[in-house]
Amino acid sequence: MLNVKSFLRSPYSTRLNHQDLEDFKKLTKIFPFKVSKYVLDELIDWSAYRDDPIFRLVFPVREMLEERHWELLNSANSPEEEREVIKRIRYDLNPHPSGQQKNIPRWRGRELGGLQHKYRETVLFFPAQGQTCHTYCTYCFRWAQFVNLDEHKFRSKDAALLRDYLAAHTEVSDLLFTGGDPMHMSNKHFFEYLDILMDPELEHVQNIRIGTKALAYYPMRFLGAEGEIFLQKLKSLRESGRHIALMAHFSHPRELQTATVRQAVEAIRQAGVTIRTQSPLVRPVNANADVWADMWREQVKMDMIPYYMFVERDTGAHGYFSVPLAEALEIYNKAMASVSGLIKTVRGPSMSADPGKVLVDGLIEVGGKKLFVLKFIQARNRDEINKIFFAEYDPRATWWDELKLIDFDAVTERTFQPAKRMRRHFLPRH
Repeated sequence: MLNVKSFLRSPYSTRLNHQDLEDFKKLTKIFPFKVSKYVLDELIDWSAYRDDPIFRLVFPVREMLEERHWELLNSANSPEEEREVIKRIRYDLNPHPSGQQKNIPRWRGRELGGLQHKYRETVLFFPAQGQTCHTYCTYCFRWAQFVNLDEHKFRSKDAALLRDYLAAHTEVSDLLFTGGDPMHMSNKHFFEYLDILMDPELEHVQNIRIGTKALAYYPMRFLGAEGEIFLQKLKSLRESGRHIALMAHFSHPRELQTATVRQAVEAIRQAGVTIRTQSPLVRPVNANADVWADMWREQVKMDMIPYYMFVERDTGAHGYFSVPLAEALEIYNKAMASVSGLIKTVRGPSMSADPGKVLVDGLIEVGGKKLFVLKFIQARNRDEINKIFFAEYDPRATWWDELKLIDFDAVTERTFQPAKRMRRHFLPRH
């Protein structure tokens, strides 16, 4: 893997023009950067790198900062001033979006910083050894995990604490290993966490999910001796009665096209592991219905299950990556219209917002007023799951807190009580 220093010393750096290289040096003081040689050699078209979707996926570019940020950055006259400016810009980029810190449980008198328990059935665990990635995505909503901010970082090395928490919470059926990328861990470290699941007291934990971008960025992790041993472990968990799901992050069809990724997918499937695919919709990478349709078709052809089209979270270079919700819905609907029923397992566009996963389900017009039709797929308040509610149509809105929720009876004589409850509990700030 190449970090900033090793990339600048490598021949790869000569592929960038002078201005892009100078911008890269400044941008990587703010955003995390790491890239695998697999991505550099197999996925990027260097002959037209500036417009290449995979280049935009992993290399920060000038447009990711606003001009006011560049002015701040260029105004620093000393290393000390520059450090303060970098810190100020990072905080300005909303490093902890969507109330993630609200999800940290307090248990037995302490805060469990390596867990999130937002939904009743699902616990997210952040193994400390997996709080990095083979390659960083430029739009990553957990980018603050990888930079030196004086903020909480989600991570834990305590397998015993995870075991005890799960044993005490028998309502939990799903455990999601996340990060960073848990597949960056060695087998030795990962097995310390997986082995606790064989405890008879954790029989209620039936679904084990692994959130990873490794299939796209470093598919060799599932091949060779170490890969075979890892998949054998997953197979043994599968044979114990657990469902194992690899939540694979694919952002573009090109990530599916190499021989290595195809071999890795086949090896995972042979181990009895289900692969579900997900990705956010991001402007310079995949904001095109044909790209999504092609990607989903190829995933189904490779025996993977399309799962989510996410809305890019309001963090980092959100202004550069975000797509308005109305446009996202149009892209999703157009892609859905061109694929078979086998692909219609994918849900979207979905916002993983503070109160829950909000599906942008459609548009309606009532009394001459256009409205977004919204629905919670998951919610902190379980009573709201799968309830329909509404927001005023705004062609510029890109995130939950830019929407104005309404009572349906404000535009029709019909009384719609769920919408009233939503307005009370979840009306966004303005």
